[in-house]
Amino acid sequence: MKKLILFFLSSLLIGSAFCQKNYEDLYSEIPREDFPVIENIPFEAGEEIEYKIYYSFITVGKGQIKVHKNPYRINNRGAYKVDVRAKTTGMVDWVAKIDDHWGGYIDTASLVPHQAYRFIKEGGYRKNEFVNYDHNSQMLEVKSKGKNDDSYGEPMYYEFPPQIRDLISGFAYFRSVDFDTLMPNDTIKVPAFFEDTFYNLEIVYLGDETIELPIGKVRAHKVTPVMPKTKIFDGENSISAWFSADGNKIPLKINADLTVGSGGLEITSFRNIKYPINFDMSN
Repeated sequence: MKKLILFFLSSLLIGSAFCQKNYEDLYSEIPREDFPVIENIPFEAGEEIEYKIYYSFITVGKGQIKVHKNPYRINNRGAYKVDVRAKTTGMVDWVAKIDDHWGGYIDTASLVPHQAYRFIKEGGYRKNEFVNYDHNSQMLEVKSKGKNDDSYGEPMYYEFPPQIRDLISGFAYFRSVDFDTLMPNDTIKVPAFFEDTFYNLEIVYLGDETIELPIGKVRAHKVTPVMPKTKIFDGENSISAWFSADGNKIPLKINADLTVGSGGLEITSFRNIKYPINFDMSN
């Protein structure tokens, strides 16, 4: 069960939401060339997306992406606060209670992270973590504490390359990709940092198709992240993800072939999205 929730968090973080409208004054005093501007960010402040998490045919949890409406200021830059939550529900909550909360503050212009945090509650396990990014020195600081710790331990420091992403900001950046410029089997690469490791996430675009969802039939871009074979996932093409083929590119569905069975998530509701969803109205 913990592995399935981890799957949700590490894959649903493809989705988060941002908006440049009415926030330019928050970073106007900083030269924009220091933080390359991403044009046409297809997100709206206040966006909320909810999901069901399933294993085989059983719903085992629920998840949510929420983007706060108010602007924030981190590192003298305009930033958006994004929260992602995942928790078990129903009978599963009695057996393996999980309530995880991930979030971060992300630059309004370039979608790079300024601060990330996670509060993990999985059975008796607890972990709180903060990651602070200094883009001037290109050093990041990681502070964490466990269940039995009274305070945060000595921070760890890492040098990071320009335009680094974490899971939230990395997959937010992925939502800004112009799929119309891609051909099937083209690969998108996103440099990212998670825990104590740097990654070069590779995501392969597979083409477009219509999928049936609780919200209706939706035209979607289909992708698959390149995954190594692990104890959780069954090979490099074990995860498939679908994003709405419209201006929003919101994550609609993610399915994973696990070493035992399969699991995933599906969108159940959405609010305050920027553009209409591309529903397939044909019979």
